[in-house]
Amino acid sequence: MARSNKEELTGKQKAAMLLISLGPDVSAQVYKYLSEEEIEKLTLEIANVRKVDSDTKEEVLQEFHQIAVAQDYIAQGGIGYAKSVLEKALGENEAMDIINRLTSTLQVRPFDFARKADPTQILNFIQNEHPQTIALILSYLDSAQSGQILSELPQEVQADVAKRIATMDSTSPEIINEVETMLEQKLSATATQDYTEAGGVEAVVEVLNSVDRSTERTILDSLEVQDPELAEEIKKRMFVFEDIVTLDNRSIQRVIRDVENEDLQLSLKVASEEVKEIVFNNMSQRMADTFKEEMEFMGPVRLKDVEEAQTRIVAVIRKLEESGEIVIARGGGDDVIV
Repeated sequence: MARSNKEELTGKQKAAMLLISLGPDVSAQVYKYLSEEEIEKLTLEIANVRKVDSDTKEEVLQEFHQIAVAQDYIAQGGIGYAKSVLEKALGENEAMDIINRLTSTLQVRPFDFARKADPTQILNFIQNEHPQTIALILSYLDSAQSGQILSELPQEVQADVAKRIATMDSTSPEIINEVETMLEQKLSATATQDYTEAGGVEAVVEVLNSVDRSTERTILDSLEVQDPELAEEIKKRMFVFEDIVTLDNRSIQRVIRDVENEDLQLSLKVASEEVKEIVFNNMSQRMADTFKEEMEFMGPVRLKDVEEAQTRIVAVIRKLEESGEIVIARGGGDDVIV
């Protein structure tokens, strides 16, 4: 399949030539990331290639290199950053050609540039915005970033923003793009044309797990007044049974004393080895042996019964924390003095 440089190649033809140039070992690694249909089409295209002249091969490799470099620039600082760097290196026309080829298929996650920014800078920019705008931005940031920003917002705004994150369903690309442009002019319009989902209870749980205990309590207390069911759902997900491994030995021993033995046995029946080990290590040898023996005689258990037992244990742990009798390690700079 010898071709002149002027003849336009399809994307599949270029991909076939690229894999031929890279050799069988590299091509085999690339195949691992393709679907069966893609492999079939690409293999057929490779089979149709008879000969690749050196000029065409060089053009294909050069194009691949340029796109790879552009993608790396996008990862570093977004579309706008990639465009400015490529313009300096290749000129405006060629840079736009590469960017256009990329963005025709590339979907950049909204607010990608902001995830590389300092949370304090973002806070300074958004703290006076509407709570819904703040919630949208925080729902797309890393949980640690969002937690830091949420902690620094005025207390009267924190719960409102947290609630909006939790109840957020989907946002139109037009609104996302508008907020992105407002937050960072350097970012080009790259929001996907589909509705993108962000927020939800899991999102606000991740954020609250990254704030300090005082901020968390303030937000949850406000949410309990505004939306008790939502507050309860968030609290249920903030600490799960397997997180017991994050407690110190004294706290685990206190939990063991306060929970029902049957609940603990049910929970340990399907727990990870790490959880079993840390719990048994905080029992007396006699108690641990008794627990293990009773768990063996327990036989099969229903998942529903286990989940209910774990929920009751988590409720005890949360109650002990709220009363200050144990400490759950969390983000936000909580200090524990021994």
